[in-house]
Amino acid sequence: MPTYITLLNWTDQGIRAYKNTTERTDAFVAALQKLGARLVDIHWTVGPYDLVATVEAPDDETATAALLQLGGMGNVRTTTLRAFSREEIESVIAKTSS
Repeated sequence: MPTYITLLNWTDQGIRAYKNTTERTDAFVAALQKLGARLVDIHWTVGPYDLVATVEAPDDETATAALLQLGGMGNVRTTTLRAFSREEIESVIAKTSS
């Protein structure tokens, strides 16, 4: 299943409700499951991003839908990167060979 690395920053609303961050994460996990995706891991971080999440979804459309739902709650803004495993990137590189 494709992997997505999501960098999250709290909005003003999200930081005001920081004490509920783990409960909001549980709600995100449930929303992902309903879409056929899953939260692989999440970390609360110090630095330019407040959280970093790894999500697996069957396709880009599903990942986008999940992150739109998350952003629509108003607690975070996201930047998402499609990530490739070693095997996936080897397959990509093999397609460039003549």
